[in-house]
Amino acid sequence: MNRPAPIIKADYPDPDVIRVEDTYYMISTTMHFMPGGVILRSFDLKNWEIADYVYDTLEGTAQERMEGESSIYGKGMWAACLRYHGGLFYVLFGVPDGGTYLYTAERVEGPWSCRKLESGYLHDPSLLFDDDGRVYIAHGHSDIWLTEWEPDLSGVREGGLNRLIIREHQQVYLGHEGSHLYKIDGKYYLFTIHWPREEGRDKRTQVCFVADSPEGEFVEYEMLSDDMGFHNQGVAQGGIVDTPDGRWYAMLFQDRGAAGRMPVLVPVTWQDGLPRFGRDGRVPASGAMKSNRPGYQYQPLCISDNFPCLRDRRGQYELKKQWQWNHVPHQDLWGLKEEGGLWIRTDKVCTNVLQARNTLTQRMLYPRCSGEVTVDGSGLREGDCAGLCALQGCYGMIGITRTLNSYYLVVVARVLQNGVADGGTAQDYMPGRVLDRVALPGPVARVRISANFTDMADTVEFAWKNGRHWETMGEKHRLYFRMDHFVGCRFALAVYATRESGGEAVFTDFVYQA
Repeated sequence: MNRPAPIIKADYPDPDVIRVEDTYYMISTTMHFMPGGVILRSFDLKNWEIADYVYDTLEGTAQERMEGESSIYGKGMWAACLRYHGGLFYVLFGVPDGGTYLYTAERVEGPWSCRKLESGYLHDPSLLFDDDGRVYIAHGHSDIWLTEWEPDLSGVREGGLNRLIIREHQQVYLGHEGSHLYKIDGKYYLFTIHWPREEGRDKRTQVCFVADSPEGEFVEYEMLSDDMGFHNQGVAQGGIVDTPDGRWYAMLFQDRGAAGRMPVLVPVTWQDGLPRFGRDGRVPASGAMKSNRPGYQYQPLCISDNFPCLRDRRGQYELKKQWQWNHVPHQDLWGLKEEGGLWIRTDKVCTNVLQARNTLTQRMLYPRCSGEVTVDGSGLREGDCAGLCALQGCYGMIGITRTLNSYYLVVVARVLQNGVADGGTAQDYMPGRVLDRVALPGPVARVRISANFTDMADTVEFAWKNGRHWETMGEKHRLYFRMDHFVGCRFALAVYATRESGGEAVFTDFVYQA
C-alpha cells in the first residue's frame, strides 16, 4: 500500500512556495545555520535541489559569531515569505529578539539586497502585492494583523490599513501563526496553522480565512486535520501554488521526531470559492507529478564529499551547497587542503561541542542514514576533541581526543534529566559524559554515526573502523526534537578545545548513506 509521506525526508520546515514561469521555488527556515535562507528549486513540485542561499551572515551579533559561551541556537531566521513581483524576488522574515528583514534580487542566485524594516519584529510575516498597487503584510501569533505598507516597502503607509483580522477565541496549544496571504480570483485568502485545545483533538490543523476585501470580515474554515497515520503529528503550515496547467497544490510540513519537520505536498481543489485540501479531508499518497522539464537531473540534497580545494570569485574557500555552518563561520579558522580535506582550528576553550565555532553540518535523512569520515587529529592540543557529531541539544559525538600526548577515541553524549522531552532549555540537560573510550595507536581514525528515526525510534549508534572491521562504541543514544535548537538532527564535523586554543583537525572522505 502506497502511504502518504513527506516529499523531502529531511528538515525543511515552514515552507513557502512560488512558481515563476516553469520553475517552482521553495524557501525554508534555516534558524541559526549559515549561509541561511535556503531556496530550493523544482520543476515538478516533488523533486528538489538547492538553488542558493539568501544571505551569508545575518545580523552580525556576538551571539551569531559564538563569542564566549553565547549562541543563537533555536533563533535566527524563522518562517520566511517568498514572492516574485515586478521582476524581483522578495524574501521577508523576522528574527526573534531581532528585527524584520526584506531581501530582494533579480535572480534567486543573487546578489541579494538587504533592508531591515523599521517595524520591529514581525512574527511569520506574509507579503501580498495587490493588483491595485497596494501592498500588505499579514503577521502575528494568535492575533493576526493586516498592515498596509508603502508600495516600495519603505515603511508602513501613513493612514493606510492596519487592522486586527484574526483574534484567538479558544483555548489552544498553538494559536494561529504561519501566515500565508494571497489574492485569488478577487478574494483574499489567509492560511495559518492552528492547534486547538479541545477534547478529541490532539494535532495541528491547517486553517483558511477568506474575505472579499482587506477591509472585510475574514471568515474561518478548517482545511485539513490529518497526521498521515504518524503519531498525531498534524500536517499544516505552508503556502499554495498553481501549476502551468491550472492545478493547485499546498506545500505544508509535518514533524517527524528528532529528524525534524518535513515538507508534505497536498493537492488542492476549489469549490464555491474555497480551497479543499487533500481528498476527503486526508493527505493522499503523492504519485507521479508532471514535470515542466522532463528528464531534468536534480542535484542531491545530501552528499558525500572529500572537500576538494575550490575557491569562489573572491578567492575564498568554497564549500558545496549541501553544507551549512552551525553559526557565522570564522573565516581564518577553516580551509581546504590542496590535496583535499577540510581543516578546522580552535580559537577558544569550550565546555562542550555546542560552543565550538566552525562546526560544519548536513541534514540527516528519515528514516535511516549514516555518515562516516576520517579524522586526522595530529594537530590537536591537550584536551581537544575532534570528530563526527549528531548535532542537537542532546548531542552525541564520536571523536579523537588528545591526553598526555596519547590519542583516544571517545563517545561523548548529553542526555536529558529525568527523560523530559518537552520544552527546551539548557537546564534540562545533564553535563556531557563519556560513554566509551578506546586507546588509538595514532592520531587518525575513521568514525561513523548511524541514525534510526523509524517510527520515532530517534536513536544514533557510534562505530569506528578497527583495521578492516567496524566496531561499535558506547550505547545507543536517544535524540529529541526540542525548542532549544528547534531543528532536526544533523551530521556535524566539529573540533573543540577544553584546555587551550589553537589545535587543529583535518576531515577527509565524508561518506553519506541513506
